[in-house]
Amino acid sequence: MSRAAILCPGRGSYTERSLGSLAGELRGHPWTVRADELRAEYGLLALTHLDEAGRFSSETHLKPANVSPLIYLISMLDAERARADHEIVCIGGNSLGWYTALAAGGALSFDDGFRLVQEMSLLQQELASIGGQVLYPLVGEDWTAAPSQRESVRAALESSGDEAFPSIELGGSAALAGSEAGIAHLLRSLPPVKRGAISYPLRLLQHGPYHTPLVAEVARRAREQLTRLDFRAPTTTLIDGRGARFTPWSTDVAALVNYTLGAQIVEPFSFRASVVTALHEHGPDLLVLPGPGNTLGGVCGQILALDGWRGIKNKADFERAQASDRPVILSMRR
Repeated sequence: MSRAAILCPGRGSYTERSLGSLAGELRGHPWTVRADELRAEYGLLALTHLDEAGRFSSETHLKPANVSPLIYLISMLDAERARADHEIVCIGGNSLGWYTALAAGGALSFDDGFRLVQEMSLLQQELASIGGQVLYPLVGEDWTAAPSQRESVRAALESSGDEAFPSIELGGSAALAGSEAGIAHLLRSLPPVKRGAISYPLRLLQHGPYHTPLVAEVARRAREQLTRLDFRAPTTTLIDGRGARFTPWSTDVAALVNYTLGAQIVEPFSFRASVVTALHEHGPDLLVLPGPGNTLGGVCGQILALDGWRGIKNKADFERAQASDRPVILSMRR
């Protein structure tokens, strides 16, 4: 049995192609049924109803209060399946994926993980109008480092007058966040870059200024509303957005709570640090990526190339590794 690290996706992973992710036997899974019961307690539409829609609606499906629990449920179902096929050595996640990792790793029950995701998304949705997020590449077409683009990011943030901040370090790209004035500054200041059909800087739809001081009020209210959740030491090692580990044998539960309802919300999140820690501390055979979608496939490939993992130095090396009999990434959805 292969040794695997599970990496759970964040916002942006549920798209039009994800409709029907809960079809078939997953519709009757106990977690799916329970998620719809919990949604009813909040007076919200059933996730199965949203997932079975005849057509995708950005206004409905990408609303934080809907998309975040959809992602959580699908990721949890896939993580359960991954446990049947692999020895799971550690679990991490990108941004929202950290909340899923807490439940997948046993630090929260399914119900409390759902409540964390649902209530955080409601808080974020309420305060989303205060700003947004912009995505910008930090590597070239071949996935090697592009120092000039990283310098452009540094200069744009430095000249923003404290209106824009680093949000998520993805390795091959950076998510930057800010107030509306800060977002306008980033869109104006960052040099245009084209990657395939996508032009950058790219403002992300219905994303607030997550992982910055601008959401301090979200963190304050989260601590008021969510301290009732039953946090405990995980059963599988968790790796957070600093690259720090919470292990089954040495976790300070109070520190885990403080990070999740504090620094994780208002400080930059480094998914790259999380992945690099997983690689170097646990040496997995595979990085397993639950759904929905496959948003972390290229992201993780770029991190591997920047790290030089297993001799991967660029996009071509990564593609050769993936086509071999020893691939480094397994995406559970397309």
